[in-house]
Amino acid sequence: MTDPVLKHALDHQPQLIEALKTLVACPSVGADPAMSQGMEDARQIVEGRLDAMEFQRLQRLTPADGTGQPAIYGERMDAPGKPTMLVYAHYDVQPPDPLEKWDTPPFEPVERDGRLFGRGISDDKGPMMIALETLAAFVAVEGKLPINVKLLIEGEEETGSPSLPGILETHRELLDADAVLSADGARWRPDLVALNVGSRGNAGFEIRVQTASQDLHSGRYGGIVANPLHVLSGLISSLHDDTGHIAAPVFYEGVAEPTNAERAEIAEIPYDEESSFEVIDAKPHGETGYSTLERLWMRPTVDVNGMWGGYTGAGSKTVIPNEAFAKLTMRLVPGQDPETAKQAVIQHLKSQLPDYASMDVYGDRGQGGAYAVPEDHPLLQAAVSALEQTTGQTPLKVRIGASLPLTEIVSRILGLDTVMFSFALSDENFHAPNEFFRLSSITDGLAAWVQIMRQIEAIDRQAFSAFRRT
Repeated sequence: MTDPVLKHALDHQPQLIEALKTLVACPSVGADPAMSQGMEDARQIVEGRLDAMEFQRLQRLTPADGTGQPAIYGERMDAPGKPTMLVYAHYDVQPPDPLEKWDTPPFEPVERDGRLFGRGISDDKGPMMIALETLAAFVAVEGKLPINVKLLIEGEEETGSPSLPGILETHRELLDADAVLSADGARWRPDLVALNVGSRGNAGFEIRVQTASQDLHSGRYGGIVANPLHVLSGLISSLHDDTGHIAAPVFYEGVAEPTNAERAEIAEIPYDEESSFEVIDAKPHGETGYSTLERLWMRPTVDVNGMWGGYTGAGSKTVIPNEAFAKLTMRLVPGQDPETAKQAVIQHLKSQLPDYASMDVYGDRGQGGAYAVPEDHPLLQAAVSALEQTTGQTPLKVRIGASLPLTEIVSRILGLDTVMFSFALSDENFHAPNEFFRLSSITDGLAAWVQIMRQIEAIDRQAFSAFRRT
C-alpha cells in the first residue's frame, strides 16, 4: 500500500517542477555582487514556501557582525520526544560562465528529454525542493511532521561557506539538533544505489613570483635576468616527486593509510576505469601504489588551478615578464589539519625559491577539513534502510573527492554528524555549462525522503547521544 504522504507528494510533482523552475530563474550567484537581486529573490521564494508550510521562527541568520549572505532558518517542532534533525540545503549557485557554451540560457530553465536544464538546478535547488516538498506533504496529509525539523538553508556554500562558522557559533542554541540531514552532496552514479559517507577537505591560496621591477626587453636582458615564469614552473614541478607523492614536508601529517578492509571494500565497488576516463579523453594518473578510487577518496592532493604571466595576446612580443602568478588548491583527507597542510605547501615553495626571486602569498581561499560519518551512526542506518525499502537494493557506501564545507564545520562547532541525502547525480554538469537535473530523480527523491522521515521517527532519541560531541 502506498504511503498517503508519498502519494500526495507524487501527485503534486507538476507543482514542484513549476516551483523549481521559478526558483532556478533567480540568478542567485552569491560570488557576484551584480547578482544580489537574484539572491534576494531566491530568499524570498524560499521564505514564502516555508511560511505557507507554517514553519515557525522564520528568520535570516548571519554571524554576530551581520556580514555575509544570510542563511534562512525555520522550524517545526511537531514531535516532542522524537529526534530533531537539522535539515540543510543551499540557495546560492555557481556563476554560469562561460555563457557561450550553454545550449539554452542558464537562468531560463527548460525541460528536454526527461531533464530540466538551468544553473543550480542540480546543485542544489532540485534536491532542496525535494526535501521541502516532502515536508510539505507530511503537513498537508498528517497536519504535522513525524519528527522535529530545523531548516538551515545557506547562501554561501558555493563560495566556501565563509560565514557558516560564525552563523553556527552565534546561533548555537537555535540550531541544536541530534544530527544533520543534508539535501546537498550528490549521488555518485546513475547506475548504482549509493550513499556518500565522506568528503575531502580543502584549502587554497595564490602566489606571485617576481624577478624584476618591470617587464624587460628579451634582447637586452635575456640570459642575464631570471624569467619568473621559469622560476614559477620550477616551483610547481617541485611539489610532487616522480611517484606523484607530495614533496612538502609535514603535508601528510595525520594522514592514515587505507586499511586492508577499506581497500577491499573499495575494490568491490563496480567501477569501469577505462570507460570513466574515456568519456573525458584522459588516462589514469596519480600517486603510485593506490587505485583510482583510493586516490579520489582516500588520498590528499595539491593542484594548480591556473598559471599566468607575461604576454598572452595575439602575435609575438619579445618580453621577459617581471612577475608570474599561480592559483593552488588542495584536497585533504581525515586526520589532516587544513592550516598545517597549507603552511607545509607554502614553506616548501619558499624553500625551493632561488635567491634571485621573491614570492608573495595572498588570496586565501578559505579552508575546511575532511569528514566521514561514523559507520554505526543511527542516521546513516536510517538512510540505508530508506534506500533499501525504496530501491530494493542495499546502497554502496562511497566517498566523494570534492569538499562539502558544512559537514566538517558543523561537526567541529556543533558536534553533530551529517548524512548526505541528495538526489542530484554527479554527471549532471553542476559547476559547468548545461547543468541539468533528471525528472526521475524527483520521484526517487520524494520516495526516499518520505521513507527516511519514517525511519528517523522510529529511532529512540537516546541513540544519538553517543555521537554528540558537545
